[in-house]
Amino acid sequence: MAAVARGLAEAEGCVLATPLVASVAVPPVDRSAMDGFAVCGPGPWRVVGHVGVSSSPAVDLKAGEACSITTGAAVPTGASSVIRDEDAIRVGELVHGPDDTGTHIRRAGEECQAGEMLLPAGVIVDPAVLGVAASVGLNRLTVIPQPRVASIVTGDELIHRGASGPGRVRDAIGPMLPGLITRAGARPIPVTHLPDDRTALIDALRSTDAELILVSGSSASGPADHLRPALSALGAELIIDGVACRPGHPQALARLADGRLVVGLPGNPFAALTAFLTLGVAAILRMRGLPLPALPVAPVPGGLPCHPRSTRLVPVRVTAQGAVPVGHGGSAMLRGVAAADALAVVDPGPAEAIAARLLPLDPGARPWAV
Repeated sequence: MAAVARGLAEAEGCVLATPLVASVAVPPVDRSAMDGFAVCGPGPWRVVGHVGVSSSPAVDLKAGEACSITTGAAVPTGASSVIRDEDAIRVGELVHGPDDTGTHIRRAGEECQAGEMLLPAGVIVDPAVLGVAASVGLNRLTVIPQPRVASIVTGDELIHRGASGPGRVRDAIGPMLPGLITRAGARPIPVTHLPDDRTALIDALRSTDAELILVSGSSASGPADHLRPALSALGAELIIDGVACRPGHPQALARLADGRLVVGLPGNPFAALTAFLTLGVAAILRMRGLPLPALPVAPVPGGLPCHPRSTRLVPVRVTAQGAVPVGHGGSAMLRGVAAADALAVVDPGPAEAIAARLLPLDPGARPWAV
């Protein structure tokens, strides 16, 4: 996505497109780090004035002189140190206290110098980044904006209130997607629900105003699965047509003629989740200019059966002993992932895996050390 300039209030969650460079030194002058007395030379000292945060230090201290000062105020010329209020004893015009040269003074440029690079491009703008940008006098940042992600959930059988019944299935994917999109660092658009109708899906894909469109329930090859025919009708390029994983293999990635991306998610809830974590997160990170994080490896006590041809994704809890399966890992089930910390990524093979990579279930989480 193209870089844009945004005010600080609108930049949170975006990614720095250019390095954050200090426009001024911080602090610009020597400042007091404490409420107390700025003193010159050895004590005791005679108090000759006061300096506040909003006032200029008109006092020019000479040996044996002091002035009261507040935290953040510019230190007067000639000051050798600041004595904290709790360490000072004032008797009339005289102040007594420890004579520790240089203490409790924040020197000019102590945090940074003008022109110094504080953060490189590629850093996610969080509240601390906004704070440091403000502290060096910046009002705007050049950032890669968060992509907008639309969700289209298809299915004649879906209901949105109450429990499932004969011929009716409660939609579990629609409630999941906005939170997943947000945690992946993108901006969700309200979920659209469609019947199993090819024309309706084509119209929705054509008119949806988002950089990435998620479509669930139409990605397989059954009579009610219209995603691939709809993409073909729109002249889209099918980049990925299925992924060798269980669950979630009938997922897809396509690019529309205008550059928008479409990710096809299976209609079963756990399969849809694994597809989002596989293709959806990768697409969002690429749009944000961020790399895919490396996944840590953990031992699997007791081992996990491998699939002969596909990668298995198994809900696990991460313990001191390693990754422990929690069960309930069928493609239509969410009970297992709701109780899990991560998905164990089990490579295909003829035997059991005694170790596996860990894919966090929260796409915004940083992989942990194991």
